[in-house]
Amino acid sequence: MANNYRALTRTYRPQTFDDIVSQEHVTSTLKNAIKQNRISHAYMFCGPRGVGKTTMARVLARAVNEIDQDIDGEALNQTLNIVEMDAASNRKIEDVRQLKEVVRVPPQSGNYKIFIIDEVHMLTKEAFNALLKTLEEPPAHAIFIFATTEPHKVLPTILSRVQRFDFRRISVEEIVDRLKHICSNEEITIDDESLHIIAKKADGALRDALGLMDQAIAFCGMNISHDELLKALNVIGNDLLFEFTDAVQNRDSSTGLNLIHRLMKDGADILEFLVSMTEHIRNLYIAKQGVNMHLVEATPETKERYKAAAGHFSEEDLMRMLHLVSDAQIKIKDVQQPRVHFEILMLKLIHMSRSNELKKLIAGLEELKKNGSNQVAPPKLEKTPSTVSNTETNGHTSSHQTESTPKRDIPVSEPSSNGQENFQNELHDENKESDHRFASVNDIPESESNPPSSTYEADDDDDDDDSIIKPSLGFAKGISSSSNTNSVEKETSEVLETKKARSITSLQDVEANWNEYLNQLKDNAPQMLYFQMMRVQLKDLKGKELLISTDSEFATNIVEENQQLLSTYFKEVTGVFMRMKCIVERAETKEKESISPYERFKELQKKDPHLQTIVELFGAELEY
Repeated sequence: MANNYRALTRTYRPQTFDDIVSQEHVTSTLKNAIKQNRISHAYMFCGPRGVGKTTMARVLARAVNEIDQDIDGEALNQTLNIVEMDAASNRKIEDVRQLKEVVRVPPQSGNYKIFIIDEVHMLTKEAFNALLKTLEEPPAHAIFIFATTEPHKVLPTILSRVQRFDFRRISVEEIVDRLKHICSNEEITIDDESLHIIAKKADGALRDALGLMDQAIAFCGMNISHDELLKALNVIGNDLLFEFTDAVQNRDSSTGLNLIHRLMKDGADILEFLVSMTEHIRNLYIAKQGVNMHLVEATPETKERYKAAAGHFSEEDLMRMLHLVSDAQIKIKDVQQPRVHFEILMLKLIHMSRSNELKKLIAGLEELKKNGSNQVAPPKLEKTPSTVSNTETNGHTSSHQTESTPKRDIPVSEPSSNGQENFQNELHDENKESDHRFASVNDIPESESNPPSSTYEADDDDDDDDSIIKPSLGFAKGISSSSNTNSVEKETSEVLETKKARSITSLQDVEANWNEYLNQLKDNAPQMLYFQMMRVQLKDLKGKELLISTDSEFATNIVEENQQLLSTYFKEVTGVFMRMKCIVERAETKEKESISPYERFKELQKKDPHLQTIVELFGAELEY
């Protein structure tokens, strides 16, 4: 009984043009050519494996010679009018010469003598050249039909003498429909999910799909279940793929590692799993968009499952996952420990930061930046109701306060003496060009009869200008006029000292404070910076830029990198913000290198009196 069994690929080989699946552009052209009696002398059928190239050649041979349907397609080769040759095993020039002798013989019956050459790209260059003349000018009764999976290997001179037809891959849905028809004829029970698994594994080849169906029937019998099919074909099911993405979604590394352990235990191929995972994530991305679900090759139930799973990921996350998996698919072939790299990939996907988290982090940084900029900007002081009330009650305001300077809101109430008022006005003129903030104390008891006192608070400024004393005028309860006078005298001396400190206008002024500046660096700055500043030389002073020189590029880099720190310490010593500009002046050492050892020994005698005394007493000489 087994001797009579024929595989499905042979049993269901098409006999007519209508039986061929998914090649309508070829079948319609050939049928019209036969009807119009415009049959070419040479054809070439190109395309991937299992799409019906050889079958199309046999159907064409049957149609042009009007062979009865009772004769099987495989039996056509036994007739004298149809000659099939496998170029993979008959590729030499001697085989082509023998073919040329057979071409001369006219058909014994029928209209044409047809030569089907399969895998024609395997012919040698010499064999192609021997076939050229016959192919270009064949006898009227000869038709050549070539079939190949690699048309780029065929000589252009051959391609220019044939009509070329490119066969396309068969879609999953077309393969599923064909398998359903066969299962119905064979009385085989199988679910749609299993049919899709077979069709997808066939990769566009109907012949491969029929072979897989034969294998499933041999393992499962006439009732094929989904789980048994997965074991029979050793393929990755959708359940495992969804389980993998669920572990990534939940960030559950334990579940992911156990899944990989089960896959390895069941003998799954890592590369095949990565290929399936790449397609799985691609389907998730399409389902996330929701408008191109026809691109997902799956059952309607599986498509709904993709839509539900895609809601847990963003498009950016799916693109990053797709990139990682596809990259691992390429590299896994060359690694020595595929399982370890597979686990690393899984851990990367699980611990990968999600795009939503990154967006929140960026938004938080933007908000922090915005708040930070608001804090750095100096606040504008406005008149409070109490300030306005005090000013109106006392009937006196500062004579130097204008509308263009709202920050200088200085409420003054009945000064105790004209001398004090003149001093305040002079002090206000002294600091007119500076950027000051004046704070006012507005809550004043009405029963208070003591005159206001003036206090001064020094405030550091980050500008390049000197640190200037900034007055803060207000009312303080319980301060007498004597304490007010002492405070004024004290702050007057501080203002004079500040003005004196700002009188550095020449290089000599800098040199006068340089040792104190170096001591400041020694106590506070890094030692490397201090030693480099010890070696610099003062060259020139241009405004607020101090020109110094060093003997190496390294020292220049040190000074430039610590520019802000050096200027800050200089300001602390002198009260003036000075920028350091460093240049390189290399010492001229060539002359010293050219001095002879004897002359250098004489110079040492001049520098060291003890050495000179020894030379004079003992008559020492240098030997070299």
